[in-house]
Amino acid sequence: MKKSLLIIFTLSLQFLAVSVFAQQIRGTVVDSLTKESLPGAAVSLKGTSLSVSTSTDGSFSIKKQDGSNVLVISYVGYQKKEVVVPAGTTDLGQVILVSNTNTMNEVMIIANARAIDRKTPVAVSTINAERIEEKGAQQEFPELLKSTPGVYATKGTGGGFGDARINMRGFQSANIAVLINGIPVNDMEDGRVFWSNWSGLTDVTSSIQSQRGLGASKVAVPSLGGTINIQTRTTDAKKGGFIYQGLGNNGYSKTTFSYSTGLTDKGWAFSAMGSRNVGEGYVNGLAYEAYSYFFNISKVINANHSLSLTGFGAPQYHGSRFERFNLAYYENAPQGNRFNPNYGILNGKEKTISGNYYHKPQVSLNHNWIIDETSTLSTALYGSIGKGGNEFPNNAGLFLETRTGNKYTPVDIDALVDLNTASPDGSAKAYLQSYRNDHKWGGLLSTYKKKLNDKIDLLAGLDLRQYKGEHYNSVRNLLGAEYVLEIANGNPTTSRGAGDINNPVKMAKTGDKIGFNYDGLVGWQGAFVQAEYSYDKLSAFVSLSGNNQSYQRVDHYKYLNSDPNRKSATVNNLGYQAKGGANYNIDANHNVFANVGYLEKAPIFEAVFAGYQNKKNPDAVTEKILSYELGYGYRSRKFSGNLNLYRTSWKDRSTINPYYDQATQQFYTANLSGVDALHQGVEVDFKYMPVHGLTINGMLSVGDWKWDSNVPKAVITDVNGTALAGGSIGPLYTKGIRVGDQPQTTLALGASFDVTEDLRIGADYNYFSRFYSSFVPTAITSENLVPWQLPNYSLVDVNAVFKFKFAGVRSSMFANVNNLLDAEYISDSNAQFNNGISDVNNSNVYYGVGRTWTVGLKVNF
Repeated sequence: MKKSLLIIFTLSLQFLAVSVFAQQIRGTVVDSLTKESLPGAAVSLKGTSLSVSTSTDGSFSIKKQDGSNVLVISYVGYQKKEVVVPAGTTDLGQVILVSNTNTMNEVMIIANARAIDRKTPVAVSTINAERIEEKGAQQEFPELLKSTPGVYATKGTGGGFGDARINMRGFQSANIAVLINGIPVNDMEDGRVFWSNWSGLTDVTSSIQSQRGLGASKVAVPSLGGTINIQTRTTDAKKGGFIYQGLGNNGYSKTTFSYSTGLTDKGWAFSAMGSRNVGEGYVNGLAYEAYSYFFNISKVINANHSLSLTGFGAPQYHGSRFERFNLAYYENAPQGNRFNPNYGILNGKEKTISGNYYHKPQVSLNHNWIIDETSTLSTALYGSIGKGGNEFPNNAGLFLETRTGNKYTPVDIDALVDLNTASPDGSAKAYLQSYRNDHKWGGLLSTYKKKLNDKIDLLAGLDLRQYKGEHYNSVRNLLGAEYVLEIANGNPTTSRGAGDINNPVKMAKTGDKIGFNYDGLVGWQGAFVQAEYSYDKLSAFVSLSGNNQSYQRVDHYKYLNSDPNRKSATVNNLGYQAKGGANYNIDANHNVFANVGYLEKAPIFEAVFAGYQNKKNPDAVTEKILSYELGYGYRSRKFSGNLNLYRTSWKDRSTINPYYDQATQQFYTANLSGVDALHQGVEVDFKYMPVHGLTINGMLSVGDWKWDSNVPKAVITDVNGTALAGGSIGPLYTKGIRVGDQPQTTLALGASFDVTEDLRIGADYNYFSRFYSSFVPTAITSENLVPWQLPNYSLVDVNAVFKFKFAGVRSSMFANVNNLLDAEYISDSNAQFNNGISDVNNSNVYYGVGRTWTVGLKVNF
């Protein structure tokens, strides 16, 4: 009897479960253009109070009720949509929402730089706003991409705020294009990106898209490794805002406020955001204080014209490190891997001797013009004025030897103040200086799009930029002295100069220029044209862009003001980029693509004027890059995956390295030319949703990146352009050496699970191996020298978000723990070749950051 009752009870439960399941309506909400999922979209059953939100993969499940068969789906920045559910239907598949163009949520310039799934033939990964919000605590833009194929991201330079670095497919940031709303932001002289300048944008970013390889951007940008396209929110369609407060380890505190008016009846909209972020830093002496702001003012003039004015900036100051040590040094330090030799005590308080301060606001004005039914014109006028630099000691040896105790104690800055105070003539024996890198930058980017017919679109545009970089050293802190005495043509204050010939005996005060002072003038005139074909299952494109990049150097120190040679001749470098590709959708599940590209680009400014001279370096020639890629994709409701094969050949790379001569005990500049490299590999990534609310994702990336040539010679010059005795060193036996600075094998596995409609938990596992130290090529003067291979390591991050209503107000609580297991690992290493050997004992390293945690509360209004 009991057994029979148990069977009946079990069958009843199963019947009930089946009944409930059958009454559920399921689907996935996606963007009409990109087909990306839209997490957080509101799904309600018309005529009832029943409503749910889509999960992180855009999926939803809502209980059907008798007499109601219409779903109302809405999402910020998109047109509301009503969907009639046919009788007996439980699975709607993809529900497509169309962007509301009246809110200017996506301007043409943004769209032209973005890749579209199963259409644009490039390898791409996208991080949406919800993932940024849930996992962005104490992480910077590059770190949010660390679980994507081909990417390596760390805190960089010892873990300082804003010092994060990113490598893609073995290429450093100077060869990774970074676009914000389609506008290039790589430094005009050397291509580098300083992430502290954009640290506040995580709060207003709607998506980050990484395109590996040459990418989909039409403009000629340094995308050897890939392109990172950051898209900010322009104007939210819904009125309201939020307040956020986060707390974490080592004094981390972040406060953010955001507000949007929504689109008014008169076509105006305004959004603004501001934040403050402070902390002590994970490593000793890396305290920081950072602010950020963002605003957007938009106006819908009429059905054909709209304007959008956007501005943002992130003023900050943070401590950093300039010294690395070998493992034994850290192992003997009481502080362990948190040890930092580059800070001290001044007046009883911590004071860094290695810091960074910068503010780089950028403003852009976008105009959208729908000319007619077949053509549009989108134009952005933008400008940026940056001011700031690095803080560091004038005599590092003196600072590092003056300690409050042994070598593992802080620098005794008070003792250095006493030393300056005792100076008979008031001149500084020890002081802090600052290498400034101020700039003025303006540009115009305009794109015209014409639909020739139902199959072919034509795009053409202009890319104009003008840049002036002001580089000089200045007195930052006299530390009790009255002035810094500088005598021109004496011992160089830095490797870049030997004083001001126009003021040969200078008594410099705080803020005065010392050491060197020169301007870098860069001009860019570019044009591009692209044809796009799309019909049925095939989409293809052919793109051609050309540019002239001009360099000019103005030296205010090495030449008299009356000397016409103080301003160099203008050096013009013609470059072009040709690329094309095609994607074919075999069926609803399978697609294949291929792309190929060739580009010639100018060497960096420092290579053209090697040794900080005003004369052109004859060995700096145009660099040549050939890249091609094959890809396969699979898409289904539960599983999607990608397979990519790539090969990039880089010829005639111009490289400038510092060179220390043991005989003279002086630093020189080593000018290398004819350097080749080969980057090839395979990447696999997938996303699997076995049941509603559970998403599993992963990737495997295996690279084969090598230097592909020996260097016949490296020309060595001093700060005055004078060649070292002998003139050069070489040959350098670099052919076949593994490219360092990024693990060549990476693996990631992550999961996100909706425990309830309001609670989501997630975890990410990352593994890194085949990681080789970076090295200075001038050290490879004999065969069989191999840089040290770092130990493999893995990291685990976990997070949770809980959404609730408090007094009717939508709120969210976030929790993050990065490096949950507190793994000890080396994130950066420079190979040294003492006695012809590079190993664990003589390689200088930075340890990665240990366990960190953050909790936060966000209240919407």
